Amino acid sequence: MSIEVRHLTHVYGEGSVLRTVALEDISFTVREGEFVGIVGHTGSGKSTLVQHLNGLLKPSSGQVLVDGEDLNGDKTDRRALRRRVGLVFQYPEYQLFEETVARDIAFGPKNQGLGKEEIDRRVRRAMDWVHLDYEKYAEKSPFELSGGQMRRVAIAGVLAMEPEILILDEPTAGLDPRGRDRILSMLENLRTKENMTILMVSHSMEDMARLATRLLVISDGKLAMDGTPREIFARGDRMRAMGLDVPESARLCAALREKGYDLPADLFRPEEVKEHLLRLWKEASAC
Repeated sequence: MSIEVRHLTHVYGEGSVLRTVALEDISFTVREGEFVGIVGHTGSGKSTLVQHLNGLLKPSSGQVLVDGEDLNGDKTDRRALRRRVGLVFQYPEYQLFEETVARDIAFGPKNQGLGKEEIDRRVRRAMDWVHLDYEKYAEKSPFELSGGQMRRVAIAGVLAMEPEILILDEPTAGLDPRGRDRILSMLENLRTKENMTILMVSHSMEDMARLATRLLVISDGKLAMDGTPREIFARGDRMRAMGLDVPESARLCAALREKGYDLPADLFRPEEVKEHLLRLWKEASAC
């Protein structure tokens, strides 16, 4: 399943003195199995963009195609397409409302008119995906859980709809390191083991370095850069000019290169930085 964005423009307050161009002439294609990170400064248009990808917002001009079908076409079954593209908002735990974890996760499948056995299967599978033991948590109130657990329950509610594409807006925002790592590990497994296509908005370049296979950089409503993390993070000067940064490992390498160390310009993962520094140390020791 693919999503293709063609010349997408979105204007808020058209025809008024408050007219604001949030997105301007954006085009890209997301292919099956990709993990696409979406980064940009605050107010750059990231959240507006992802809300177009399952039809919550309608473009002022341009198209969003899901498997070749225009999401906003006159004859398009938008509800059916939205079920295939799951969207997790920032702080999704604020939308929890049922008495138990299982009932909250089951809400979407139940509204789809699915049978009891199928709903139960989906709830159990979604809880397994987010690393919540069914026997331990199914009958608990979601409001008795930690913030990270509540976040995972909310994500499980979207996963229970069994979308083919999962979109998340700042899924680790506000979590402690342990909760953040659990969310990231879950997303890593969904892509590598379930081959789910994932798009994630995040301010954390470390998270993007860990998970993304591709990055879209949004700046002032425009698609400024599109490439692999290695390609994007090698252009630290341009990222900083847009009010962004690169992972700490990439910054360290840039500083060491300025000191004369022979390091590639595109290193960004801690393990590869370590490998190259050990190589330099061994070469120096052998002299």
